[in-house]
Amino acid sequence: MTLTDKQHRWLRQQAHPLKPVVILGQNGLTPAVLKEINGALTAHELIKIRINAADRDDRDGVAVLIAERNQAVLIQRIGNVACYYRANPKRRQPLVLPAI
Repeated sequence: MTLTDKQHRWLRQQAHPLKPVVILGQNGLTPAVLKEINGALTAHELIKIRINAADRDDRDGVAVLIAERNQAVLIQRIGNVACYYRANPKRRQPLVLPAI
């Protein structure tokens, strides 16, 4: 899924007040955590995840891996927190992105 700059900005604005719904701990990215992230994306479409990794490169790698494994778009990563978006048209009230 490709998003325009306008849509990225809008999603960042929508994600700002959100709290992280998944927190990666010392065990890292396990299949159970991936399943939880998938469920959260299905339910909410736009989520924040706290990635507790010691190294910046590790956080970047995990953030990209989460996006790839869940067919989601990485909206932004600031420090330990990453925001993801994945559309769910079956949701009762799906997020309506601004027009291109």
